[in-house]
This record gives sequence, C-alpha cells and structure tokens, in this order.
Amino acid sequence: MAGNTLGRVFTVTSFGESHGPAIGCVVDGCPPGLALSTEDIQQDLDRRKPGTSRHVTQRQESDRVEILSGVFEGRTTGTPIALLIRNEDQRSRDYGNLIDTFRPGHADYTYWQKYGIRDHRGGGRSSARETAVRVAAGAIARKWLHEKHGVVIRGYVSQLGPIDVPFTSWATVATNPFFAADTEVVGKLEAYMDELRKAGDSVGAKITTVAEHVPVGWGAPVYAKLDADLAGAMMSINAVKAVEIGAGFASVAQRGSEHGDELTPEGFVTNHAGGILGGISTGQDIIVTIGIKPTSSIRVPRRSIDKAGKPQSVETNGRHDPCVGIRATPIAEAMMALVLMDHALLHRAQNADVKTATPKIAGSINKVGVSASPKASSKSNASPAKA
Repeated sequence: MAGNTLGRVFTVTSFGESHGPAIGCVVDGCPPGLALSTEDIQQDLDRRKPGTSRHVTQRQESDRVEILSGVFEGRTTGTPIALLIRNEDQRSRDYGNLIDTFRPGHADYTYWQKYGIRDHRGGGRSSARETAVRVAAGAIARKWLHEKHGVVIRGYVSQLGPIDVPFTSWATVATNPFFAADTEVVGKLEAYMDELRKAGDSVGAKITTVAEHVPVGWGAPVYAKLDADLAGAMMSINAVKAVEIGAGFASVAQRGSEHGDELTPEGFVTNHAGGILGGISTGQDIIVTIGIKPTSSIRVPRRSIDKAGKPQSVETNGRHDPCVGIRATPIAEAMMALVLMDHALLHRAQNADVKTATPKIAGSINKVGVSASPKASSKSNASPAKA
C-alpha cells in the first residue's frame, strides 16, 4: 500500500491499524537541537483521545506516546524520530458481523475491491484511529514553528450539524468538550448530541483552523502552493469532504472590489484570501475551514450488499463517535502544523537569503478577515483571530 507518507523535507510516514497491537509513525527531516519530550507530544494527544466525554466514543485509550528514536538527552538529533502508541481497548468482536458485509459510507467496499483483502475490525487502516499519530507528529512541528517563528496554531468547531457556533474567545475552546469558542452555545450542543446518540444516528461538523504569525513568503507557485498542500492535507483526514481557504465558497458571491484584500502601509485591510496569495503566505493569519461528514458507523439499519453481491441490512453497534468532528480539531491543527513545517524548511533551503527593499507590512489591520459564521454576510469581516 502506497500513500502513507506526507511532506517533502519534513516527512511523516504512519503505520498501524485500529485493532492491531499499535499505531505509530516515523518523522524524518526534523532539524537537530529541538528540545523534545513525551510531554510535549502528550498534551496534544490528550486533547484528541477517545472517552473524554459522553459525546464521543467510549473506547478507552490512554494514547501514551513512546519516543523510540531520534531524541538523545532531550533533544532531536536530526535522525528519524519513531513514535509509537499502543492500542489498549480493542473490541474486535463488535465487528464480527462485518466480515462479509460492507458498511454504507465506509471504506469497506473500496478497500476490498482495490486490495482483495481488508481488516474489518474497526475499519483497519481506514479508521480515524490512525489520526492519533498525525497529532503526535504535528506536536513536534508545532513546537519547532513556535520556537523558531512564533507561529501559533489554533482551531475550533464553528458548526455542529445544523447549529452554528460563533467565535467569541480562544480561551473558551479548552473549557468544553466541543472545542467551541462560545460558552453560551455549549448547552444547546449537549442537548443536541444527547438526542442524536439516543437515536443511534450521526451528524457532521465544520472546523476552522487559524495559524497566526506565519512569515510572508512560505509556499511556491504552480504545483507547490501552500494552500494546495494545506487543502490536500486536510482532505486526507478521515471523513473530510470539503476544504475552504479564507472566504472559500463565500467568495463566489463577492465582487472583486470586495474580495481583493487591499494593502496599506499599516497592513492588509481584509483577509478574504485566508493569508495566502499565489500559493505563498502573505504574513496574515492563515485560515482554513473543513467540512466533516456524519459518522458512517451508526445503529440505524442501512441497506448494503455482501461479498457475493446479495442485499443485506447493516447496523453498526460498536463504540463510535456520533460526530467525529468533535475530536477533529487537534487533528486539523496537526495537519496545518505539518504542512507549515514542511514549507518553512523548503523556504529556508532555497530562499533564506532573499532580501527586498520593500518593507514587510503587518498582517491584517485590527485582525480583520473572513467571518467564521457560515451564515454571515459576505460583507462581514470579523475574524476568529481577533481575540
């Protein structure tokens, strides 16, 4: 199976299945000398791990990370960093009825047709369990980016099912199980998720991720655009079906006189471009929003077929997130960190000595940018980065 490596200079190769003994990854290209411990990685893994509230899967995984190589006396050596997370709470018996039947909306059918063999236990390699190692690798990138360039990467759930989640403050995100940036909507989200779980159904979510203090100049034209790589990385996350950079689809209804971000000596007037122009970072906040589909594993009976092509009815009774988007915020942050890290090293390799007489202007004036609300007017420029 190809396609398990991300990046060109800073690379991450992941391995493992949902119900195997462990999952892990090899991170290569990390510069030497970065102070790194398991605690640096664990704090992000703890934000993503299952069983943290009644609104997510009750699979109990400690997600304790082990650093097997690439770190000596507390610092990276420049050699490959191997990370391992052992699986502790698999219940493979929950999937016994799926050996010969394909779950609708899942990768069962496509994996079988492509490889002629599949691990039916929890989705095997296609399980969102694999995203834990992305978060682990992303923690390394996040730390280097912050120490070397002051980059801060944060995300929040901006919509859960039909409920819009407005942005109020970054401080709120860590205080509730939904990664919501507004305290007033949490009660409504809890009631909605309780109702959904009782019904045995699922729903999707929208997540907005913001990178602040990204220097101007990262990325490259044509086939190495920063926004193209970000979009590809975000689309590689399980269940993601849409990606927006900046204004995204709202830009369709905007006029050029409104969408184009004007420049002044004090900074950009707006940030509809989401911090990227021509595939290259502008120095503004990079804003990426992803749309996550409803969880495919639900208790509601669904029509399907078996390996013989005969009709079947499928109910999935294992432990599943009624909304996988709830735990996806740290994953989106990690994917942004991994892409930015790769582009930072690419830029350093070719363009570190480039100097121009033009002063580097500030980011956005008063942090104006695109609105996080999907129903907001296209004229609204309130940015989630204003807090």
